[in-house]
Amino acid sequence: MTDAEFLGQLEDASLPPANFRHADHLRAAYLYLQRYGFEGAITRMRGALTRYAAAIGRPGLYHETITVAFLALINERRHGTAAKDWEEFAAGNPDLFDKQVLSLYYRTDMLESARARQVFLLSRLDGAVTLSPKA
Repeated sequence: MTDAEFLGQLEDASLPPANFRHADHLRAAYLYLQRYGFEGAITRMRGALTRYAAAIGRPGLYHETITVAFLALINERRHGTAAKDWEEFAAGNPDLFDKQVLSLYYRTDMLESARARQVFLLSRLDGAVTLSPKA
């Protein structure tokens, strides 16, 4: 399936769920970043994933923090590689295919929170200093 066909089926929710696993999420993120830049990719990916989840009967499935964090990782790596396409990029970044890669950046309880599903949360280091707001 071509990249255009893949994104078209994701966006119109005709992609079979068996054809949209973690690796396919990564491919969609890469393609959106390639076409729309970081800010545009966030908007496109969020829209596609929420429509797709609703279409397959799982409207609460979307997770903002995981989506944006993976987009950020892929975006960072895209700008540090000479990969010409998705296949080359994927071959050079095998760690992204492990869903647990975000555990390098986030505590499990943070990612599992209801808040993380709704809004993008920055990772917090254990023992980080808490700043007081200025009066």
